Amino acid sequence: MYKDKTFLAIIPARGGSKGLPGKNIKELCGKPLIAWSIESGLSSKYIDKLMVTTDSPEIANIAIKYDANVPFLRPDLLASDTSTTFDVLKHAIESCEKRFDYVVLLEPTSPLREGVDIDLAIECLMNSNADSIVGVGKTEGQNPAFLINMNNEGYISGYEDKSMSVKRRQDISEVFFFEGSVYISKIESLLNNKSFYHDKTIGYEFPKYKTLEIDSMDDFIMVEAIMRHKRRYT
Repeated sequence: MYKDKTFLAIIPARGGSKGLPGKNIKELCGKPLIAWSIESGLSSKYIDKLMVTTDSPEIANIAIKYDANVPFLRPDLLASDTSTTFDVLKHAIESCEKRFDYVVLLEPTSPLREGVDIDLAIECLMNSNADSIVGVGKTEGQNPAFLINMNNEGYISGYEDKSMSVKRRQDISEVFFFEGSVYISKIESLLNNKSFYHDKTIGYEFPKYKTLEIDSMDDFIMVEAIMRHKRRYT
């Protein structure tokens, strides 16, 4: 609870994964991937309840082992490739006997997120006039000013500036991208907008290394290397 408002954290973890099969329970530095998100949610000062929604009995058992609440197995209708995150969240919210003021979405693919990140994002949202807050990262090499087009013959042209003038990093505007570490919204706003993204959404900037999401083996290797480095030097 924060400022007399209650927070429900939801971790969606479908059993099927095409990019990296079994990724939600793949061992990462001694723990299943999903465990990192469960532990970050449970370490938050403000989250009142944390639940995992999954269609997989194996994921459910692992989540329970790490002290997450798993009140049901997600119906098949909400476990397909066409199921939307909104539909999954709506189902989980409506399954709760207790009503909450805010929902916090924690994707298991962002294991570098920590409890303090969740709390700072909650504080940022609650001290604003916004209804929602989402994690964002600052672009560097992917800034549109540095992007190019390439035709079928391999010839390149500027993406924004057709002259392909080389710009200094300090001379370009900062640009941000959506990343998946945290999404928080008033539940009423989420249900009305069916999205975290709307004209009353603000961004919470994550440091570069925490914006890494695990969707492929390359991602997994990079996150694993960062975690091992942190363990060694902290």
